[in-house]
Amino acid sequence: MKMKKLVVCFFAVVLSMTVTSELAFAITRTSMKDQLLEQNTMSVLWFQKSGEAKALYYQGYNMGKLRLDEILKKNQKRKGKNHAIVLDIDETVLDNSPYHAWMVQTGKGNLLDWSEWFNRAEAKPLPGALDFLKYADSKGVAIFYISNRKEAHKEATIKNLQQVGAPQADAEHVLLQQDGELGKESRRQHVAKTHEIVLLFGDNLNDFKEFDQLSASKRINRVEQDRNDYGNKLIVFPNPMYGDWEAAIYQYDFSKSPQEISKVRKASLEGLEP
Repeated sequence: MKMKKLVVCFFAVVLSMTVTSELAFAITRTSMKDQLLEQNTMSVLWFQKSGEAKALYYQGYNMGKLRLDEILKKNQKRKGKNHAIVLDIDETVLDNSPYHAWMVQTGKGNLLDWSEWFNRAEAKPLPGALDFLKYADSKGVAIFYISNRKEAHKEATIKNLQQVGAPQADAEHVLLQQDGELGKESRRQHVAKTHEIVLLFGDNLNDFKEFDQLSASKRINRVEQDRNDYGNKLIVFPNPMYGDWEAAIYQYDFSKSPQEISKVRKASLEGLEP
């Protein structure tokens, strides 16, 4: 009888230790996620509250208008194709920072799945976006919105764009990511079959050319090679909150734990020599 009690007690202790260990791991994992989100506080705050962020959007769209005027003044159409501009949507036309702020404040949400936020169709336009888009539309320029939002979000995306007054926001001009598609190049080529793309706007280098899966250093080298295109044909907007710039630091490995991500972030910093 005593032996039976000892066995029961032993397994009770083991079970208790296992539960305690799993609970401690879960708490640590949650704590690390909270720490990563906390690290995003400054980037989201800068994006929402700094005059500099807004100024950069106005600057980008003002530059786009100047370049568009120059292009239209020349009125040169290659092979008779009409002019078109291509824009990303998120953090280029629409502002998703409220979703990021909510994640920081609550610890909820998922950076890899914005479905709930997209379906709400509540994103507001970014500074200068609508004025520029309406101007381009008034000049008879075709507008294509090429985003890596999933095709399943197309109805909600079009609804959101139409609600804020973005012109040409319809199924023909809103091109979202198809299953199995990695980047945006195939959709840009689709547009180029019928139009001459004269300007591209985005907050991610992948919005312009094939930067998919390039390492952080190779992305920088590619920018150096294309430096004359920026401000000329390619207009870049600021986004410190997320993007392939960060994914490249993790070698595009989204399976990394919060602890690994935090370690890689700090190891990637270039500080003073000791």
